[in-house]
Amino acid sequence: MRGLSSLLKSNNIYGKWNQLTTKASYCTKPETKQWPRKIVSGIQPTGILHIGNYFGAVQRWVKMQESGENVTFFIADLHSMTMPYEPAKLRENIYELIATLLACGIDSKKSPIFLQSTVPQHAELCWILSCLCTMPRLSQLPQFKEKSAQVRDVWAGLFMYPVLQAADVLIHKATHVPCGEDQLQQLQLASHLAKLFNNRFGETFPVIKPIIGQDASGRIRSLRDPTKKQSKSDPNDKSRITLRDSPDAIRKKIKRAITDFTSEVTYDPTKRPGVANLVGIHALVKNVSPQEICNEAKGLDTGKYKLVLADDLVNLLDPIRLKIEDYLKNRDYLEAVLKDGRDVASQTAETTLKEVKHRVGVNIL
Repeated sequence: MRGLSSLLKSNNIYGKWNQLTTKASYCTKPETKQWPRKIVSGIQPTGILHIGNYFGAVQRWVKMQESGENVTFFIADLHSMTMPYEPAKLRENIYELIATLLACGIDSKKSPIFLQSTVPQHAELCWILSCLCTMPRLSQLPQFKEKSAQVRDVWAGLFMYPVLQAADVLIHKATHVPCGEDQLQQLQLASHLAKLFNNRFGETFPVIKPIIGQDASGRIRSLRDPTKKQSKSDPNDKSRITLRDSPDAIRKKIKRAITDFTSEVTYDPTKRPGVANLVGIHALVKNVSPQEICNEAKGLDTGKYKLVLADDLVNLLDPIRLKIEDYLKNRDYLEAVLKDGRDVASQTAETTLKEVKHRVGVNIL
């Protein structure tokens, strides 16, 4: 007698089931509830933040906070465990990241900020959502393909991290999440799981909408190779400007940034990516358009222009660097901030999880 698995395959039951579940995910009922606007976002403690992180995420967070939005932030330490890491280094990175966020202007009184691992409801909801998510869907996500190619043995946590990302925002019933274009597919997965859960168990979660920056903050390139994004994982530390770089280090990195043999300062990301990268960074520093930067730089060759850019970067970043150093001297305060954030986040997360458990049928005690 053939095994059950062989029988199912021979009758194409697997294929038909995949078709049905795929169709079901798009046959969800329209939302009827008006969800209050809430923004949730997280960042991994995987190293010193660079200016791409600052302009692309942290500065945007501060602007949302100061505009009166209902925002909650978290340090995604559980996500940092999906790739090889050192526990002592992770611990130091957490302290450095919370110090950096506070130095950049995050006000824990206005916007709760907490450590992901201290709110266990994130992980518990992740398991429930994983029971709704298919392996083929997860295996097609581009970030999984990219990261799994970097290691010999792929950890299950790396495969599952997009489901945890979904749980991170759904547990707090976020309606909006700031993200870059490279994160859109992960956010689409979160919306897919919210719709699937709502359709199967009753309306529980809002369908999340992305908040994508309209400026060049998400496109800051490497100073050594403008075809690549600035990255914390780049082995060449001259490729990026970090928020803890000294004024001398900033000036040296900008001076050595790759440009080209044309001396005029123009903004052409296609033909002159190196110069365009510097102009784009400068536009973010001064909060003006790239063309305005080019107009101000008329008469300067790229060598002299780099000096102007470096000075403006130092003026922006050095006060942040000094504040980070001050915060790191008081770790008790940093821990108190994270504990306060945990207390606030736990209340929301536990309320959501109780509702989820009731709907899925596991709350008998």
